[in-house]
Amino acid sequence: MADPNPAPLEIRLTNTRTRSKEALVPIDPENVRMYVCGPTVYDRAHLGNARPVLVFDVLYRLLRHVYGAEHVTYVRNFTDVDDKINATALARKEAGADGTLEELIRERTEETISWYLKDMGELGALEPDRMPRATEYIAPMVAMIEGLIESGHAYAAEGHVLFRVRSYAAYGRLSGRSVDDMMAGARVEVAPYKEDPMDFVLWKPSSDDLPGWDSPWGRGRPGWHIECSAMSYELFGPSFDIHGGGNDLMFPHHENEIAQSCCAHPEGDFAKVWMHNEMLQVEGKKMSKSLGNFFTVRDLLEGHGGMEGIPGEVIRYVMLSTHYRKPMDFTEEKAREAKRKLSYWRSLLKEAGTGRVAAQYVDDGVLFNLRQDLNTKPALDIVGSIADRLKAALQSEKQRAAGDRNFPEAAESSAELASKLKSSADILGLLKDDLGEWFEESSPYDLSDFSTKLFNLRAEAVAKAQVPGADKKECFRELDEMKSALVAAGLEVRMSKAGVELVPGPDFDPAKLEQV
Repeated sequence: MADPNPAPLEIRLTNTRTRSKEALVPIDPENVRMYVCGPTVYDRAHLGNARPVLVFDVLYRLLRHVYGAEHVTYVRNFTDVDDKINATALARKEAGADGTLEELIRERTEETISWYLKDMGELGALEPDRMPRATEYIAPMVAMIEGLIESGHAYAAEGHVLFRVRSYAAYGRLSGRSVDDMMAGARVEVAPYKEDPMDFVLWKPSSDDLPGWDSPWGRGRPGWHIECSAMSYELFGPSFDIHGGGNDLMFPHHENEIAQSCCAHPEGDFAKVWMHNEMLQVEGKKMSKSLGNFFTVRDLLEGHGGMEGIPGEVIRYVMLSTHYRKPMDFTEEKAREAKRKLSYWRSLLKEAGTGRVAAQYVDDGVLFNLRQDLNTKPALDIVGSIADRLKAALQSEKQRAAGDRNFPEAAESSAELASKLKSSADILGLLKDDLGEWFEESSPYDLSDFSTKLFNLRAEAVAKAQVPGADKKECFRELDEMKSALVAAGLEVRMSKAGVELVPGPDFDPAKLEQV
């Protein structure tokens, strides 16, 4: 008899803190909790900002699949109080924008948050369960800072409050460096009110024209690092399962988060598993405005500098084609290849009459690879192999329906394979109905002239070959050459007495037909 409550499938993740791949053992399987550092909302998200969003979106989907959607809580914050936001709003005011500086700051953050959610939505990212804003949690930040002062881990000086880094013996364990090593290699702010150059700001004073809140240390605003510590505690308590972000946040942000949180709440472990994605390059180079390869997500979606826009689903595929712990190189060639594959998959689903999305149809191989530290590349390859099996099944069913009972019968029905294709892609956030507008709007390449020409060549070749003494190889030479050229262009050639059908495959490249 089957177990009515089977144990969840094991997920193994690379924990930055232990530098090893570990089985995820949730603190409470009924409430698996993940916190990911979100954006500072002063401008549009660039392409590099999208990588952690997509990495942890896949993990979120996997956790929901394994533990159940109602048993997973995903939090990603918005930093809406920051000097960059203030500077952006001040520039707008100096340019003549109406309103007070505070009003312009609020306007800018609202505008940027809406841009961010729209852009990430077009990449197929689910919205987290909670999206707290730093400005909504000022009181908990002040309370946490007060507690750190009382316990001797922080001190007030000249309107600032600073954390005593050397009061936390484990500081540096996440990034694997000692405090002295960090001092030698880091750019730290030297200020007369600091006891130690490595001490970092928890609270700083605000001038009258800048956002500020009353506190025991005067009117001011929080430092960046305290925000996530306070918000995660309020939403998750002193311990939770997963904390994620880009590896550029490992030091100092995440190192500082750990120090604050563990000192403020020594009864907890803060985050059990720390995950960090690698950085992104464009065409083999670090993204930089000076190199002309700096793109916002919106630039890519809508087109920029003479470039054609790239569908969000295509951007997502390219991102997932490299493991999250490896540097990602975004290239035009990868985008073209991703678009060809997705178009091929979507055309098969269209021919099959779409497919159902359900947990039981997700391929075991796809799930296995995702459970092995989000190994998305082989998972995508397996989805591609399901598409090839669907193509074969569709061809088999078509031939047999036309009366060719000698054509091999497919082991799986096209309906079953269509559901498996759609469900297996769905857990990766691909082939979603709301991401397919680009495919519906794209005009399928007209292959009718090539089909007609090939059919006529075949008829001519057969007629020539029936002449006594004819060189059969020579009779079929032109036909074979054209057929080879079509196959080289990525087309599957299906020939029968009824006619010729040309079916684009995943490698179909219309440009190669120009020479046919």
